[in-house]
Amino acid sequence: MAAAVNIAFEAPDNLNGLTPSQQRPIDLVHLATQTKGDKAVEIEILQIFARQARGCLVAMTGGHSKVEVKAAANRLRNAAMAVGALRVAAAADLVETKGATSDSMASVSSAVLEAEHFILKLAR
Repeated sequence: MAAAVNIAFEAPDNLNGLTPSQQRPIDLVHLATQTKGDKAVEIEILQIFARQARGCLVAMTGGHSKVEVKAAANRLRNAAMAVGALRVAAAADLVETKGATSDSMASVSSAVLEAEHFILKLAR
């Protein structure tokens, strides 16, 4: 009887399992929570994010000072977190903390491109 009680109150083995929503370039569950499920608002916000992300990339690669690159990376990270673009946020955080190295810029460019393609597919 004691073994059955222990099993009933133990944490499940799959507690840290990955969810499909977090495997996508945009966490749609997070976005739906932010927009209260309004699909039109979701698409509009994602399109605004895509334009802003592209602008931040231009600001980061335009040969500006380190302060401007860091500010653009911070803007991109904050915008990405707001819509649930977790990979973009992580890549922008890398640029913000380690600077605009070739690896960090390739990572953020790739993440933004992936998010943009995902947004375009949703907007069809």
